[in-house]
Amino acid sequence: TNSGTNTLLNKFEGVFTYTNVHFFDALVGYFRSSGYFRLRKHLEKVPKIRILVGINVDRLIQEAASKGLEFHFNNEKTVQEFISTMRDDIQKAEYSRDVEDGIVQFIQDVATKKIEIRAHPDKNIHAKLYIFRQSIEHEHAGYGSVITGSSNLTEQGIETNFEFNVELRDTGDIKFA
Repeated sequence: TNSGTNTLLNKFEGVFTYTNVHFFDALVGYFRSSGYFRLRKHLEKVPKIRILVGINVDRLIQEAASKGLEFHFNNEKTVQEFISTMRDDIQKAEYSRDVEDGIVQFIQDVATKKIEIRAHPDKNIHAKLYIFRQSIEHEHAGYGSVITGSSNLTEQGIETNFEFNVELRDTGDIKFA
C-alpha cells in the first residue's frame, strides 16, 4: 500500500535480500529514473535487468530516443553522447550524491547491457509486473516470484503513492507472467 514501512520498495529489498535473483524483468506503464535510482542498490548482484515500458518514459529516456538511440550502445560515440546528455541532466537537477551515483550507475548498466530498456512501439500497455527469477528453473521450491498491481517503476509508485500490489510465488504464475 506504500503506507509507513509497507512499501513496494521494502518488498523489493526483501526479495533481493532473501532470494538469489538472477533475472529481474519489469513491465510498467511508466518508467522514471527516480524509481530506478531508488531500486538500483538492490540490483547490484542481478546480472540481467529488462524493462519494458508501455506508455511513457521520463525526459532522460526521451532525449536519448530523440537522438536516435535505442539503448543498444554498441559503439563509444553513442555512449559518449548519452553521457553528455546525462551530464546536462545532472547539472540541471537538484544535487544529491545518491542521484549522481545513480545516474553514473545507470549509464554503466546500459552501456554494459546489464539493463535493457524497451518501449512498446504501438501499444499503450498499462500493466505492471515485476518478475524475479533465479538462474535455474525448478519445481521444488519455486524459482522466484512475481509482483503485480498498480505500482509503476517511479519513486511515487514504489514508495509514496497509495498503491495495491500482490506477490505470487507459484512456478506456474511466474511462467505465465
